[in-house]
Amino acid sequence: MALYDRIGRSYDTTRKADPDITMRLERHLNLLPGARYLDVASGTGNYTIALQNLGAQMHGLELASTMLDTARPKSDRVRWIQGNAESLPFRDQSFAGATCTLAIHHMKNTRSVFEEVFRVIDIGGFVIFTADHAQIDGYWLKEYFPNAIAAAIRQMPSAETVVHHLKLAGFATIETEPWEVPRDIQDWFLYAGKYRPEIYLDPAVRAGTSFFAQGLATPEETAAGCQKLADDIKSGRIERVAEKYHHNLGDYLFVIAKKA
Repeated sequence: MALYDRIGRSYDTTRKADPDITMRLERHLNLLPGARYLDVASGTGNYTIALQNLGAQMHGLELASTMLDTARPKSDRVRWIQGNAESLPFRDQSFAGATCTLAIHHMKNTRSVFEEVFRVIDIGGFVIFTADHAQIDGYWLKEYFPNAIAAAIRQMPSAETVVHHLKLAGFATIETEPWEVPRDIQDWFLYAGKYRPEIYLDPAVRAGTSFFAQGLATPEETAAGCQKLADDIKSGRIERVAEKYHHNLGDYLFVIAKKA
């Protein structure tokens, strides 16, 4: 929680709901206007509010108080709750579905979280936006921050583990959909600079991602990596680096789990 209490102070400087991600969350939820949905680890509420604006009756659950303090003034229509995802403060089958966006790598016990989500939703779905190990290993950021990328892979549950834990939680149908960062991405999370490498030179951008803010990239690696990146942008070498890391696995992953 301390990490996101710290990030939460300036999180919205570079973070907002990306329209394409929002659209895919809506589609995978099969969102029903007026129905109740839960956003697990809702952060400052950008995607929670985006889904509320599409007609959902959203509840945002977040552990970090600073994140909630930023979220609450942005919408009084969302119900904001401070709580732990491993022990959801809701009755069985309270929601038509649930989402979790770029957060499972900060959860101590994903199986417990998934069991709780399974309990509180009815016959609807649970949509997770995350990244698999192979995808992260293909980020060209590895050229500049190799130790941090290795640490990020260790921290992130693999897609195989996520699917396994969802099955153990009771979900009957689980599908995955790879997603590539678009050139006009509006939410500047870790690999948002895939086509705009210069954003990583901005301390505000780095401060809004746990990759840099939580110390996966040490100050020394960050400084050296940013200097090397700046030199490569200036020389044009960054284009060859990006090409070297090109793959067809997608950059992130939607995992869609349904009870029935």
